[in-house]
Amino acid sequence: MSESKTPIRRVVLASFIGTTIEWYDYFIFSVAAAFYFPKLFFPGLPEYAGIIASFTTYLVGFVARPLGGIVFGHLGDRIGRKTMLVTTLMMMGVATFLIGLLPTHHSIGAWAPILLVLLRFVQGFGVGGEWGGAVLMAVEHGHAGRRGYYASWAQAGVPMGLLLANGIFLLGQGQLTETQLMDWGWRVPFLLGIALTGVGLYIRLNIMESPLFAKLQETAPERPAPLREVVRKHPRNILLAMGARFAENATFYIFSGFMLVYAVKHLELSREMILNGIIIAAAVQLVTIPCFGALSDRVGRRPVYLFGAAFMALIAIPFFWLVDTQNQNLIWLALALALGIGHAAMYGPQAAYLSEMFGTRVRYSGVSIGYQLASPLAGGLAPIIATALLNRYGEPWPIAQYVIVVSLITMVSVYLATETFRKDISQDEADE
Repeated sequence: MSESKTPIRRVVLASFIGTTIEWYDYFIFSVAAAFYFPKLFFPGLPEYAGIIASFTTYLVGFVARPLGGIVFGHLGDRIGRKTMLVTTLMMMGVATFLIGLLPTHHSIGAWAPILLVLLRFVQGFGVGGEWGGAVLMAVEHGHAGRRGYYASWAQAGVPMGLLLANGIFLLGQGQLTETQLMDWGWRVPFLLGIALTGVGLYIRLNIMESPLFAKLQETAPERPAPLREVVRKHPRNILLAMGARFAENATFYIFSGFMLVYAVKHLELSREMILNGIIIAAAVQLVTIPCFGALSDRVGRRPVYLFGAAFMALIAIPFFWLVDTQNQNLIWLALALALGIGHAAMYGPQAAYLSEMFGTRVRYSGVSIGYQLASPLAGGLAPIIATALLNRYGEPWPIAQYVIVVSLITMVSVYLATETFRKDISQDEADE
């Protein structure tokens, strides 16, 4: 692999901070969708119908993510990784800021949810292209034998964004009354996002292009359309990448998004308690995601990933046993185990694993399409399915069964995929 002109630690830091900001923008929508949007944008609906309508606007972001992955993946393989990272970060930051300025249904009627959906679509479109570029900068700058660890720091931006999003809402819970939160307090986290975006842009503008892509530009400036090429040559890897994401993506949004509804609406627990639990789980993930990424450099991507999916299937029923005790410490333990162990074991090696499935000429397109096509089917639908199951049965066990099913899908997909951790990604043999 050619040496990068940018030190690897600076690249990893840029990936981590950039993804933190992107996912902060994405996750504050999750909290607001659970607590505030049903009354602010869908006031005429019954409680659970309003929650489902609110989570449907959340789903719009997931529907947009594959489109963003396709467009920015194609451009990232033609123009470069760095340009796409700057573009997607700006797109996310502006959309998030504008959500904070939106009039509610009380002010402009049906236009309020329409504009909310439009801005959520822009958010999803941006994050659909951001993830692939962020992880590829780490993977393609990284050294053989440590790609899993370096790329896992881009993944660690997810729990950091989750921690910041929930932390800011938790701070508001402690400082403002319910009336103030509903009137204007919910807007503050969205408006703060523009400052974080400025920090991220400064950092990303000061790193060099991926050395593997720069080398490809020199040796093969004229290349076939990457989108068409990856779909034609690597359909199996795209499908396996999608399947590998099902358990990781669906369970994350059940335990970080739907749990807000389950704990507060169904069990009548305090918002502060469940937000604190998610913050603790996110803090655990900040440690375990890089650890699992590093472990995958030693024993392989597949064993670590399979362990995470199996752990998630095994903990699905005990998770709800612990939560239903309504004991604060046991709920926090359940969240820490599910997110900090099960999810982290899949998410830690994921960036390197999916990236290694494709050659440099089509890597941005391949990893973005495989990653993002699973998003609406897994993560986007998960809170809606879980809310509908709870509303119908009044018990969490069907939701636990849903977690087991998506975990099995991931286990089969990873089992069928090829091990990649010793692959020389500087050679473009995957595209021959």
